[in-house]
Amino acid sequence: MPNLALRPARRMASVGLSEIVRVSEAAAALKAAGRDVISLGTGEPDFPTPPHVIEAAHAAALSGDTKYTATQGTLALRRAIATACQRDNGYTATPGEIIVSTGAKQVIFNAFFATLDEGDEVLIPAPYWTSYSDMVTICGGVAKIIPTSGADGFRLRPAALAAAISPRTRWLLLNSPGNPSGAVLSADDQAALAEVLRAHPQVAVLSDEIYQHICYVPFASFRTVAPDLADRTLIVNGVSKFASMTGWRLGWGIGPAPLIKTMAEVQGQVTSGASSISQAAAIAALLGPQDYIAPRRDAFRKRRELVAKALNATGRLTCPLPDGAFYLYADCSPCFGMTTRGGKQIADDAGFCAELLAQEGVAVVPGRAFGLPGYFRLSYAYDEASLTRASAAIARYCASLT
Repeated sequence: MPNLALRPARRMASVGLSEIVRVSEAAAALKAAGRDVISLGTGEPDFPTPPHVIEAAHAAALSGDTKYTATQGTLALRRAIATACQRDNGYTATPGEIIVSTGAKQVIFNAFFATLDEGDEVLIPAPYWTSYSDMVTICGGVAKIIPTSGADGFRLRPAALAAAISPRTRWLLLNSPGNPSGAVLSADDQAALAEVLRAHPQVAVLSDEIYQHICYVPFASFRTVAPDLADRTLIVNGVSKFASMTGWRLGWGIGPAPLIKTMAEVQGQVTSGASSISQAAAIAALLGPQDYIAPRRDAFRKRRELVAKALNATGRLTCPLPDGAFYLYADCSPCFGMTTRGGKQIADDAGFCAELLAQEGVAVVPGRAFGLPGYFRLSYAYDEASLTRASAAIARYCASLT
């Protein structure tokens, strides 16, 4: 009998562990039982944090930079972020327009918590990163999902955006390069969306650009494309992906100063300032040597092509080459209705993934977790040997279906 005094709040009724976590835990349980398991469910680069970043963190710790920091982030890091924005994206941001948080996820949560009233809508193109919709729900908002098409590269189109906007719409959430699809919105794509938004001044834009430096085509930041909308745009970025600093928990938001001030007020009651050591390390990641980024991107590109070719060769999976990030979003719907060696019928993407893990020890995430079922997400942020083994196992599994 649960303790009634500790009952969950009603807003938690539709929120739980993400399916990505559940898949990872299932894979871990099989490993613990002695199975040979290849888990391709987590979006974490396998490269180490660059040495110069670690050295900067070490130097900061030795120098006594181990105290509380300003809630909004150290001035030195916010200036470094502004410098990197000018260098990489061509727009100017002031320190007052920047907030540093304990990961990019906290930036997004802060923004929603600071701005959403009960019933306010956030438009989210699907497929989307699983945490987006749950964060909206926890903050009292309504996640309004806009499906996109694989045939259209999973890119949000202006007509679909215009049709989805209502008087309750407060935010449009964009993610380019995208997780899980790897889709990249070109400058022209974003300009067309911006044209729709100009007719709806109540709608703000949150552009999650965390995969900016893992992009195989020209990257365009929404703030660069639509500078006239800067007063209602929040750019989200961080060091976790391009600098392999996932565990350092450091991200930032760039937006109009009044929004940043309110977000800092939220953060001040939750975590206060981010880790002083992580902030020192992030300065080095932004302003130090950048020559490691392109070779790592090239390695991701090679892995992308290796796995996509193998999946398409099965004849039962369709896997387009994404333009960014380090995920493949493969269509497994042709396998629905087929039967496994053990006599189980594949009903949907969750069943496909569950049986793939049970039979071949390969963990991937079903598309239903990302709001667009019929697919599965595979992360190729792993070494080539593991990816080659996993590709062969997936091919065996597909060939075994009848």
